Amino acid sequence: IADDKLANPGRRNIIINGDMRIAQRATSVTGKTGSGYYTVDRWRNTISGLGTWSFSQSTDTPTGQGFGYSLKLDCTTADASPAAGDYFILAQLLEGQDLQRLKKGTSNAESVTVSFWVKSTKTGTYILEFEDADNTRSISQSYTVDSASTWEKKTLTFAGDTTGAFTNDTNTSLVVNFWYGAGTDYTSGTLNTSWGTRTAANIAPGLTNLGDNTANELYITGVQLEVGSTASDFEHRHFTEELKLCERYFEVCGQGASGVAENTTTIAIMEKFKTLKRGIPTLSLKASQQCAFRHQASDKTITPSGLAALTPSYRGFWCYVEGFTGLTNQGSVESRNNTASRGGFIFADAEL
Repeated sequence: IADDKLANPGRRNIIINGDMRIAQRATSVTGKTGSGYYTVDRWRNTISGLGTWSFSQSTDTPTGQGFGYSLKLDCTTADASPAAGDYFILAQLLEGQDLQRLKKGTSNAESVTVSFWVKSTKTGTYILEFEDADNTRSISQSYTVDSASTWEKKTLTFAGDTTGAFTNDTNTSLVVNFWYGAGTDYTSGTLNTSWGTRTAANIAPGLTNLGDNTANELYITGVQLEVGSTASDFEHRHFTEELKLCERYFEVCGQGASGVAENTTTIAIMEKFKTLKRGIPTLSLKASQQCAFRHQASDKTITPSGLAALTPSYRGFWCYVEGFTGLTNQGSVESRNNTASRGGFIFADAEL
């Protein structure tokens, strides 16, 4: 480890959930052809037209490195000839206020180093891009998966950018893009290995297409982004700390929530979030989630049919939950344990 990192051993990793161990939404999904946050927290699958994918939290990890999980990307419908504008990316979006240490846009701009472990059935060249969302700038580097189905550690150092400061706020400033497939709109130019205006054709020249065969799969874990030109060992944070970092953006709610029956079919509940949110979240029902409730002196298990009168804030929410039968008007209600691994049946989403 470099001397400056020994002298300053505090929190180094800017990436959240780089070891893929927090998965509040689901541990596996299938049939994905569009963009979204699907499994492990803070990691967005950005897809446009390039194949069909399954994503899962896997226990396949590099031996002896202290990791319990990886993220698995599995191609289930191939696209060997992507259209010009197609792409498949794994991304993490980062807030500007968490990036001020990079001193971007000043003469003291810091170099940063990304390290990660990767295993893939598909060898070849892949691209890691830093996208400056505030100033429409970017820089890319290539790396090679050398041996099929073998865990390999990759380390890439990116120069600091003296042009264009990151805004000091809660919005997206930096997007860390792992490119796994793209059409000619993104591959027909010259790789932009120095910071400059983001030009699509220069983002991913030479990129291997992970989506060209249904036999292709890729695992990734141990992603670390830190200031400096050297990589230190992965920073293994306490589970509770990592969970809190993730809950700022997404939380599963409703476990232990109390409320009252508004009528025979609807309850009103109020709950405080475990973690203050990045912004005012969007509330939604966890799909097909059965929930147990204690109503008066009896237990009821239902699958809620909808939410209404949503009033979320950074700190908590109240709303109507619909789909019950036979409630006593104004009777007290409390949610109980259910089949969800983390409990709860309401998603609060404040992702970037």
